[in-house]
Amino acid sequence: MIEQDHRLRALVGAGIALGSARTLDELLQRLVEAAAALTGSRYAALGVIDGEGRALERFITTGVDADVRRAIGDPPHGRGILGVLIHNAETLRLHDISDDPRSAGFPPNHPPMYSFLGVPVMLRDVAYGNLYLTEKADGADFDEEDEEIVSLLAAQAAVAIENARLYESATRWSSQLEALNEVGLALASEIELPRLLALITKHLRTLIDARLVAIALPRADGILVIEAADGDSAGEIIGLELERAGSKSGRVLERRRGELVDDLRSDPEVDYHVARPLAATTGLYAPLIARDRVIGVLIAHDKVGADPRFSPDDLRLAEQFAVRAAVAVDQSARVAREALRRVVETQELERRRLARELHDQTGQELTSVILGLKAVEEAEDADSRATALAQVRTQVVETLHDVRRLAVELRPKALDDFGLVAASERLAQTFAEQTGVKIDFLAQLGDERLAGEIETALYRMIQEALTNIVKHAHAATVSIVLARSGGSISAIVEDDGQGFDTSARPEGMGLDGMRERLALVGGKLKIESRPGGGTTLFAEVPLP
Repeated sequence: MIEQDHRLRALVGAGIALGSARTLDELLQRLVEAAAALTGSRYAALGVIDGEGRALERFITTGVDADVRRAIGDPPHGRGILGVLIHNAETLRLHDISDDPRSAGFPPNHPPMYSFLGVPVMLRDVAYGNLYLTEKADGADFDEEDEEIVSLLAAQAAVAIENARLYESATRWSSQLEALNEVGLALASEIELPRLLALITKHLRTLIDARLVAIALPRADGILVIEAADGDSAGEIIGLELERAGSKSGRVLERRRGELVDDLRSDPEVDYHVARPLAATTGLYAPLIARDRVIGVLIAHDKVGADPRFSPDDLRLAEQFAVRAAVAVDQSARVAREALRRVVETQELERRRLARELHDQTGQELTSVILGLKAVEEAEDADSRATALAQVRTQVVETLHDVRRLAVELRPKALDDFGLVAASERLAQTFAEQTGVKIDFLAQLGDERLAGEIETALYRMIQEALTNIVKHAHAATVSIVLARSGGSISAIVEDDGQGFDTSARPEGMGLDGMRERLALVGGKLKIESRPGGGTTLFAEVPLP
């Protein structure tokens, strides 16, 4: 009775000590030590079964010092008697371990062990591991009281392990949702495909603990090209070409379903000439499918840890990211097609305008030149001939000016030779001379040239704004300001004309074209106007 009371007090004390543990490993270590103390065992251990129920992922011991552990080597993986308990999840008491035919023996340098008690760590019929005890004091066998006490401790261990796994699972799902949400937001706001694919590979690699994640997209000739990668050797494989017919990625595209490869060397479809330089041993493949078209493949290699294989859960998560990558690729292609359509449409409109100008004005002036030359031929005296020649000369000069004006509108030479400030200032002067509108021009960009595409976008915005002022605003004064502020360049065109209602989306003013041209260089356009109150266009472009 005294012994039973002592055990009960010790068990209560163990429960209090377990409640103060801060981590799962610390709690399990205290539990193992309590089991050894309460049963009078020299050695005790707790093996935690992995999520697949096939082997031990943790093995916590007491009674074996660090030197002996080093001499023994790797901890057990779940063979022999330990394997029996993993697969059968039942209590086992033995007088001598070696007498059981299921025993696999001990590795070299392992201390001798005879008496044995193994109790499953279970909760709601789910086995989380086993609690093992050996070498009861004085060579005695373990009894039913020992089994009862160890079962109570095993139940506490099961609760602790389940709570830890639930917390780990909740944390993992939270991380997955955050990553999927971030990718979703990027899909709605980001137009640069490389940035989107880089974001997807980065998040997926973190979530599935892969050594390397990549995305391959097919070129027009069918060759797969690695367009984005994250992890080990990522920089080396971007741009790498994969034969569609001779690679695992190509086969996955054909079959249109995700696949796991536990050993790349044993899969005949794997192009090991590509995998070998990466030192890859396992693989995960998920096709990118958009609108029932396969447009790429997501690839992952080598899960970080003792077991490099990916799980079905990893594949399901990768397929979720593959869906988003497919949306990004498809969206980028549609944006590119739409941008090209608008460019072609704009070019056609410009060609029509130039054709009209050449026909209506330049063509008429050249016709006048021909008629003037005829007058020269038919002149009856020197004075009449001189007068006719002077008229022809005037018409030729006017025609030459018109041709030069058209050339400037197409592509001003000053923009290429001297930059945005000089070309814009020349444009403002020409505009003022031709229209009589007063223009105030101010540039604060310094002497450094900008990137060619930025200079072109801002010049065309100013040019279109001045054209609108002539056609629609009927302004008396215009202000043009070019300025550098922090990491961006701004262009402001303001007039005192009749203005318009910005909510009415007026036609024929080229505002959408301005926005699209600026968007191609990462810029944006802001419009402020009201009827009778003039108009201000504010363009801002970030510097690369």
